[in-house]
Amino acid sequence: MQPKPLDTAPSVHALIGAELRYHREKKGMSQGEVGQLLFLTGAFIGMLESGTRRMRPEIALKLDELVDSRGYFLRVCTALKDLRQPDQSTEAVKAEQNAKRIQEYAPQHIPGILQTKAYAQAVLRSGLPTAAEEAINELFMPVLEHAKMLQHPEPTVWTVLDEAVLQRVIGGPVVMAEALRHIAVLGRRHRIVVQVLPFAAGGHPAIDGALKLMTFSDAPTLAYLKCFASGQLVDDPAAVAQYEFAFNLIGASALSPSDSLDLIDSMAKHYELKSKPTHKPSTVLLCKSEHIEPDPDHGSALDESRKPTRTEPTP
Repeated sequence: MQPKPLDTAPSVHALIGAELRYHREKKGMSQGEVGQLLFLTGAFIGMLESGTRRMRPEIALKLDELVDSRGYFLRVCTALKDLRQPDQSTEAVKAEQNAKRIQEYAPQHIPGILQTKAYAQAVLRSGLPTAAEEAINELFMPVLEHAKMLQHPEPTVWTVLDEAVLQRVIGGPVVMAEALRHIAVLGRRHRIVVQVLPFAAGGHPAIDGALKLMTFSDAPTLAYLKCFASGQLVDDPAAVAQYEFAFNLIGASALSPSDSLDLIDSMAKHYELKSKPTHKPSTVLLCKSEHIEPDPDHGSALDESRKPTRTEPTP
């Protein structure tokens, strides 16, 4: 059986991977045999060959010795080390499809895997205000395919939403209500773990941007950092460990999953009432024993719970 042809177009890492396959097959070795000798899995060697995982210098050095590549892999990895990393959003999506666990902090909007169709369209429209409707529809289809991952038992998903995600009205009240209800349903069905990080938590390790961690059964954990129109995958073990610690700190500062679902439900109800022609301010539930008035247009709904209560004098 002929091996599947490698797609070497997407990145320089795919080209390096194609070279690895050439040398491995020249030595008459399988991916599993190479992996065993390097204390890696055969699946991980396959990821290196397809370019979905970056070859690190310490692995390159061992491969050069194993396949007699005369230092090729180490030279290339060393040369690439100091180059400016291109956008790796596509590689991140491919990696996420194989992840066993996804942990994500979302500072500005609902992550793609949790988005509804209307919300995804609204997010894309906000970034491309003059694009044709056909172009928007073409772009959001991959988002919907991405969300279908939740129809399966894996991956495990743990998402921390910044309070700004609940307060920022994307697509209007109707779209927001549907989007938040969708998240609440997934949480109450125990398909995902979701928390809300309140404004009152103050500063935190990921205050500068989004953070995603992807854990695999047969490869080291990846971190993905998202910024404006670009994303970067990080596989350095020391750096990934720092990002894992940062995510744990964020989760520790967030509301509990139960209180978070109550708040998300209450905000969804608020947007539902706000979408009606005549509506009264809704009540947002911070926790099971505390009610507060929301004001998405003028700061944090959570801050209202800290205002002093005025007691009317008794006649």
